[in-house]
Amino acid sequence: MFDDFIEETRDGAEGVRLRLRRGGEGPPVLLLHGNPQTHAMWHKVAPVLARRFAVVCPDLRGYGLSSKPPVSADHAAYAKRAMAADMLALMRGLGHERFQVVSHDRGARVAHRLALDAPQAVARLCTMDIVPTLHHFETAGIDFAMGYYHWFFLAQPHPAPERMILRDVEDWFDLHTSREPKDRGFFHPEARADYLAALRTQGTVEAICEDYRAAATIDLVHDRASRDAGLRVACPLLALWGAKGKIGKWYEPLSVWRRYAEGPVTGGPVKSGHYLAEEAPEEVLAALDGFLSQTGE
Repeated sequence: MFDDFIEETRDGAEGVRLRLRRGGEGPPVLLLHGNPQTHAMWHKVAPVLARRFAVVCPDLRGYGLSSKPPVSADHAAYAKRAMAADMLALMRGLGHERFQVVSHDRGARVAHRLALDAPQAVARLCTMDIVPTLHHFETAGIDFAMGYYHWFFLAQPHPAPERMILRDVEDWFDLHTSREPKDRGFFHPEARADYLAALRTQGTVEAICEDYRAAATIDLVHDRASRDAGLRVACPLLALWGAKGKIGKWYEPLSVWRRYAEGPVTGGPVKSGHYLAEEAPEEVLAALDGFLSQTGE
């Protein structure tokens, strides 16, 4: 799926090791995946971008074959600040002090925090199918609770959700990624196999739950502190979302993002469900072609 890409393991922050693939030459672009996936979700996008950019596709900490810090009472190891620090350390280790970021789902939440904590590093930011975590929780109603019920299930105290998922990780994956089996045909067999292999790796399910526990606790502390300090995304931001998904039905995504960004915010819906890069890669690439800079700025 990633012809001519190097697969390797490199250092993140705090002793974390990150599996990644990288390829291409040009201005650096970091691609961050969502849940319950790995960097393999970019297999239709990364090779095309690699014709013009130096593309880096890591597994987030806790996901894929990257390190999986243990469960903790404060969930700090899975704060988006800690996960963003991994990405900054990774890119600096590769010699990239400033780079563009394309991100989906949980990876987009990491990218949002990275843009706030290291504005000097993030030249441009693309988010896919999210609005900020803080906005989700502070405006939550019945639609959000029913549509994103997994946020509240996965954030329950350890080990309750883990025990339920680990009874049949493949069944959980299928239920989580789509309520209709016919809608899952867009997952490439090799990508799906990578997702399932990661879920079966010891510590992954616990890490996913810790990611969601952090979102409901320590991430909100950090997000409110950033808001109180007046911090907003400084770089140009491209917000994409699936036209068949929930984000565009519940929110006006561009209006929401403009409250959290001081730079220009553009974007719109893509003819897909939640998994934009796998369901509609050509449309995603067309949007990125008009957004990513050949100079890296």
